[in-house]
Amino acid sequence: MTETPVSLRSRIHDWDARVFDRAAASGASVADPVLRSLSKAADHSKLWAASALVLGSRPGAPRRGAVRGLLAVAGASAIVNGILKPLFPRTRPGYDRTPLARRLLSPPASSSFPSGHSASAAAFVTGVALESPRAGAVLAPVAAAVCYSRVHTGVHWPVDVVVGAALGTGIALTTQRWWAVPD
Repeated sequence: MTETPVSLRSRIHDWDARVFDRAAASGASVADPVLRSLSKAADHSKLWAASALVLGSRPGAPRRGAVRGLLAVAGASAIVNGILKPLFPRTRPGYDRTPLARRLLSPPASSSFPSGHSASAAAFVTGVALESPRAGAVLAPVAAAVCYSRVHTGVHWPVDVVVGAALGTGIALTTQRWWAVPD
């Protein structure tokens, strides 16, 4: 028996709200200012541009990874912010559900779905990992923390983050079609 789109959407929304509320209900932590700062550092992909500068200073695979990662971020950002957010408008979680210590000072006003920060984080790290698996492994926990920070600070629902990360990963993987990874 298959679910109707309405019941599936309702189940996803219920899961989303439960996970978000569980994250919001967790007590204050030393991680709160760190995650808030990390989330802000990823605004406009500044964190990934800085990472690309560091990687680009090393010849070979790290430099190629920086280039592929930035190209993947550009593609992910264009698709998520230019096409998907306007096409699928979604209200962000209410700030009243997030503890004050976690909230961003300037919350985004755009659609919540999908998460552009998560798409860029996943796109950059996947792009880097395609060229330099070691550098990708070092950056992967940072990207995961950026993704989680968007729920932690109350600006995204979990599904926004999951879909954004999946899109970013997929977009980075498609770069292989026009720029093959060397053997």
